[in-house]
Amino acid sequence: MTTTWRQLPAPAREIAVTAVDAVTAAQQRDGEAYDAAVTRLGAAERSGLVLGAVVRLLLEESHPDGLDGDDVRQVLERCVRGAAQWRPDVDPHVLLVLLAGALGVYDPDGDESPPDSSALARHVPLLVADLLASTGRPLAGYLSAAFAEIERAERQD
Repeated sequence: MTTTWRQLPAPAREIAVTAVDAVTAAQQRDGEAYDAAVTRLGAAERSGLVLGAVVRLLLEESHPDGLDGDDVRQVLERCVRGAAQWRPDVDPHVLLVLLAGALGVYDPDGDESPPDSSALARHVPLLVADLLASTGRPLAGYLSAAFAEIERAERQD
């Protein structure tokens, strides 16, 4: 990894390093490294917030005119098909929840079986890796933008 995260507080730095490890393992389809990284990712408080912001940024960039239902379906299908080749435990419902959450339209109270945080941690790197493949850009820039966005939002609150 060429990006250093020294400027970040220790918890944020751990999220960044772990996210890079998990997404890299997903891109390389390395099951053992992926399992280890997503276990660490699931234990990192606020990793969902950070990676949700990354997903949203990737969706906005890859769909500058906005997303409609067909776009969401295409992203979901592409991600499930790609991940299922090496992760037979991929759950389309969890990926849909991640997409809806990143877009700000997910209502956990309306979901009869909301996924737990470990399921979300196991799936979000798959989604990020899939979306990164369409941009051709590295994760580091999106992580930096997500941290900056979260910091800005927290200062306004």
